[in-house]
Amino acid sequence: MTEERNPMMHFARRPSRLRRRRRRTEGMTLVEIMIVVVIMALIATAVGVAVIPRWRQAQVDSTRTDAQSIRSAVQLYMMDTNECPTSGTELQEEGYLDRSKRATDAWDNDFRIECEGDDIYVVSAGVDGQFDTEDDVE
Repeated sequence: MTEERNPMMHFARRPSRLRRRRRRTEGMTLVEIMIVVVIMALIATAVGVAVIPRWRQAQVDSTRTDAQSIRSAVQLYMMDTNECPTSGTELQEEGYLDRSKRATDAWDNDFRIECEGDDIYVVSAGVDGQFDTEDDVE
């Protein structure tokens, strides 16, 4: 009897095929895992490239808003004391700046407060933490 005509041979071969199929579907190969990791890294890079500049701009915008709040508090402070405060923390301690407002910039540096006559300048050192550089925020 040939292999094709013997029904027992057909059934005898079948389990080995199933075992092979089962082995193939049980897990992922190293190549498949590497492809998934590379795709995830590409997605993470794309998200990072898109988000980081906006996050930095949000820090600058937040610092500008905080500087405006401090400028308003300095005006009130000067009306009462006729002096220029030294820091945002001093304004909070004296009750001129609400505790819910930040007394520092987005990078946790103190603002520089300068009073020249009626002009009030509130300046942040910016990302680098040094005053009188191009990244200062007013």
